[in-house]
Amino acid sequence: MKSPYDIIISPIISERSMDLMEDNKYVFKVDKRSNKSEIKAAIEQIFEGVKVAKVNTINMIGKTTRIGRTEGKRSDWKKAIVTLKEDSKTIEFFENM
Repeated sequence: MKSPYDIIISPIISERSMDLMEDNKYVFKVDKRSNKSEIKAAIEQIFEGVKVAKVNTINMIGKTTRIGRTEGKRSDWKKAIVTLKEDSKTIEFFENM
């Protein structure tokens, strides 16, 4: 079984994710092979007292890049938008932003 820290890679801090925080939604970069139930369980284990209502996942396609005539591609990754229940605690990591 995977560790919760293997599933949740990092939080995503952007203007859009900060606007979503007002609606109890938080954005994370997650492992590509993880599913919604694994992401929900990992968030509830990492952050004590947090209750997840639902998880939306998005597969992000890596962009193609060029340096001179050499062409490459950034790696694909997965993004998860986690919605918390109304009676849930907030995630303290994002409160100081």
